[in-house]
Amino acid sequence: MAPTPAKYVLLSLPLSTFDTGDSQEALDSLKSTVTPDNGTVLPFPVPNFKIGTLDALVQQADDLAKLSTACEGIVGKVGDSLRSLYEGNDDKASEQKMVNDKPTDQYLRTFTWNKVRYRADRPVGEMIDILQKELATIDNDVKSKFNQYNQVKTNLGTLQRKQTGNLATKSLTPIVNPSLLVQDSEYLETHLVAVPTNLKKEYLKSYETIAPMVVPRSSIQVAQDDEFILFAVTTFKKHGAEFQQKCREAKWTPRQYKYVEGGREEEQKELDRVAREEKKVWGEALRLTRTGWSESVMIWAHVMALRVFVESVLRYGLPLEFVSALVLTNAKLAKKVKTTLDSAYSYLGGNAFGRDKRGRITKDDAALTSEMAAAGLGHAGEGSEYTAYVYYEFEL
Repeated sequence: MAPTPAKYVLLSLPLSTFDTGDSQEALDSLKSTVTPDNGTVLPFPVPNFKIGTLDALVQQADDLAKLSTACEGIVGKVGDSLRSLYEGNDDKASEQKMVNDKPTDQYLRTFTWNKVRYRADRPVGEMIDILQKELATIDNDVKSKFNQYNQVKTNLGTLQRKQTGNLATKSLTPIVNPSLLVQDSEYLETHLVAVPTNLKKEYLKSYETIAPMVVPRSSIQVAQDDEFILFAVTTFKKHGAEFQQKCREAKWTPRQYKYVEGGREEEQKELDRVAREEKKVWGEALRLTRTGWSESVMIWAHVMALRVFVESVLRYGLPLEFVSALVLTNAKLAKKVKTTLDSAYSYLGGNAFGRDKRGRITKDDAALTSEMAAAGLGHAGEGSEYTAYVYYEFEL
């Protein structure tokens, strides 16, 4: 049975929610709310960024939501590229999923804002632009190299099929003896035809009459495999095209072949050259895809940190007093984590949340949710569902 995929929950809560207003005690309180059975609570430090106008924050919240979706898509594509390089082997692909030389999970567990690369004193809008450009560059670089690798891999596959396929598709250079061919004749030419083994009798019976001016008794069996028999047939040149067409109609495969001195050696050299190129480009694609994973996950983590900050300012206002945390859970337990958090902190949503007679959480009508979303408070939940606190889920 496949393991349950890991899921990460990012959330923030106002410090005023907790008795002492201390960040560490707030985290301890969260740990007692989300028990170890359901997930592991870790600090997710978010710097205090420069705050612009309310309108700017609302727009930035929207931009960050779109950028987060783009990050998710690119991280997914890079992961697919890694699996493809390892022929679908998830275990080998997972070994390459490092971020800043750490396993992805460890990077998220120990996340700190990269102040050298993204100075926290820059305006939020400027950082969003930088992150967007970096993400686009990674996407283009990985896509370009992977397309190059796929092209080389396709070329190699074509050459290998020519060596190992059946007589209807493989190269005839190492098979056909040039002495069987009519060469340098003004009127005659030799055709090579791959005939399915079950049609051999029909071929021998009809090849002389299938088209005009086929040389009688000129058919010679050249080679045979499990599926086809290769014959050489001589015709007059002016009826060569008609003969080939009639062969196709009879489900015999005319093969294009021209003898070239040293052709067998040249084909092997080309196969060896493309095999070396495929190996080289595979290594380049792996290095670039590993870098693409590291960079795209790192960018996504920084985008999520910005989302937590912007949404926390929109929800909790000033001064900037909130605690942010990362909950490590899995796809099965994520719903329990959300339900537990709602039970503890739904009151932060005011009239958006109430409780029924049994104490279960109820939500007000959809009109109120729509009003909150229009006011810039709908960004915390993935999708359109309003949550009473800043809350995001994501998977890697």
